[in-house]
Amino acid sequence: MSETTRNTLYFAIVAGLILGTGFLQSWNSALFILNMGLISAIMALGVNLQWGFAGLFNVGIMGFVALGGLATALVAMPPIPEAWSAGGVRLLAGLALLVMSIVSTVLAYKRMEAGKLRTLAMLAILTIGFFAFRAVFDGGVEAVEAINPANAGNIGGLGLPVLIAWPVGGLLAAGAAWLIGKTALGLRSDYLAIATLGIAEIIIAVMKNEDWMARGVKNVIGLPRPVPYEIDLQNSASFVEKASNLGIDPVTASTLWVKTLYAGLFAIVLLVLFLMAQAALKSPWGRMMRAIRDNEDASEAMGKDVTRRHLQVFILGSAICGIAGAMITTLDGQLTPTSYQPLRFTFLVWVMVIVGGSGNNLGAVLGGFVIWFFWVQVEPMGQVLLTVLTSGMAEGSALKAHLMDSAAHMRLLTMGLILLLVLRFSPRGLIPEK
Repeated sequence: MSETTRNTLYFAIVAGLILGTGFLQSWNSALFILNMGLISAIMALGVNLQWGFAGLFNVGIMGFVALGGLATALVAMPPIPEAWSAGGVRLLAGLALLVMSIVSTVLAYKRMEAGKLRTLAMLAILTIGFFAFRAVFDGGVEAVEAINPANAGNIGGLGLPVLIAWPVGGLLAAGAAWLIGKTALGLRSDYLAIATLGIAEIIIAVMKNEDWMARGVKNVIGLPRPVPYEIDLQNSASFVEKASNLGIDPVTASTLWVKTLYAGLFAIVLLVLFLMAQAALKSPWGRMMRAIRDNEDASEAMGKDVTRRHLQVFILGSAICGIAGAMITTLDGQLTPTSYQPLRFTFLVWVMVIVGGSGNNLGAVLGGFVIWFFWVQVEPMGQVLLTVLTSGMAEGSALKAHLMDSAAHMRLLTMGLILLLVLRFSPRGLIPEK
């Protein structure tokens, strides 16, 4: 079987699974799997850029996805004038003091000679800057969070179209990646993984506790959408007439149409990013990145700036994850910081890349769809399987009750089983790197 035929067969099977979900369960479920599969494929592309191209072991994917979600709230939600009037100026002044303190410390480090005097000067700048920052900033936070805390308690956003938040989410994640990369990319392998995971947890902790920014754990709800609302479609005479002509209930038709529009938007973003990633892979830059991945010492001997190239690809991959995070929040219609868990937004994405094929963009896309399908469907499938297996047991049996309760764990068991099977029979993934 040729490579093209095999790859086509893989995607045909995935399409068949999604269509089967529509026919056997519901088209709402099928479109949900399709939409999240598209977003998962984008996240897998970002991780493949870092690991497959450059060998960077980033386990902080969750943090960059969360920053993309935060960008959606800060860009698309309307501003809250009362909050800005109460404490907005103090917030901006406090942040300006913080930036000035950091910049002053960096300048002192660069311009003063090494020694005790430089160390004391840096400590003095940081200490004074910290207390000045807190003195100004904390008052602004208290003033903002006191404004209608039940429904707001934050500064709101810019009131811009939500689609603008997607590239802004990528830029916000890229900026964070630059800061992280300047400090952590000197680490290698497991040390880099530990550092990025810890930084991701810090990002989530900040989002949970800084209510003035995006309401913290109280969540931001009612985010604007780039597609029509179902209720508006149901109130449209032309839409209701078209749904009736097709023999579909208007309520169901409106939900399916909205999810289809989302799928179209997500597919366009995935296609653009995939084509860009393919162009990068086949370019001299892509060949250089793979050479650095395979042998850093030889690349350095040939005059390549390995650290700078690592920083480049780290920023690019993180930006893609940020875009995906903004898309997830837009689809959900709310920002929920507590939903960002390492299992879902870091390790599951790694499984997608490994199963699809590290170093192959098409493999990353395939892995995103395959793993997300099983992540959604394994639990109900396990419930049905265990129901059949325990059908002969007596009602009230302790063993039957235990097995039925274990259906919730089928998801994790299946992910591990898929990963083991792929690593055993196709260790380079379903679509390996050429």
